Amino acid sequence: MKNGNEKIGAAEQAIASLRVIIFTVLVCSVIYTLIVYAVGQTFAPHSAEGSLVTDARGKVVGSELIAQKFTRPEYFHPRPSASDYNAAGTAGSNLSPAGEKIRERTLGIIGEWGATEANPLPADLATASGGGLDPHITLRAARYQAPGVAKARGIPVEDVFALLDRHAVKTGRIFTPEPVVNVLLVNMALDGETK
Repeated sequence: MKNGNEKIGAAEQAIASLRVIIFTVLVCSVIYTLIVYAVGQTFAPHSAEGSLVTDARGKVVGSELIAQKFTRPEYFHPRPSASDYNAAGTAGSNLSPAGEKIRERTLGIIGEWGATEANPLPADLATASGGGLDPHITLRAARYQAPGVAKARGIPVEDVFALLDRHAVKTGRIFTPEPVVNVLLVNMALDGETK
């Protein structure tokens, strides 16, 4: 008789455990997800959908939140990326900031920009962000690139400076007291003004 009671007790425990698992999965995976989705859609639908940016034809060209690689001289360039701007493999470098490889990479970037002591390269153009996909650069870094962009587009540099000033925002965050610009949005604005 004792063995029968033990079997019934084990079966009841298994059923109770299964109920707890099903309840936990429903609450954590389904209900929580639906609540977060509903709140996002209600209060910040643009952000909840990935802050996607579309061109004049309505085609999605990127996100305001993820940097893209721009290499042509008529475009502003974002910060360097340890993941080569691959959002599927976003990551910072595992290399030590004091290591020789980072130093060599940074010196190479400085050399590519042609920076000098008289015209030093802003730090955010020589160093990658933590995630490697920061879509913003400082206004100072954008102004550093402005003469080259203006020359490549054949427009006055003052027009490029004015565009940057219109797109500069202060995030108000403690680590970014300086105004920043979104590289993708500035490049799209340039294309719109020079077509």
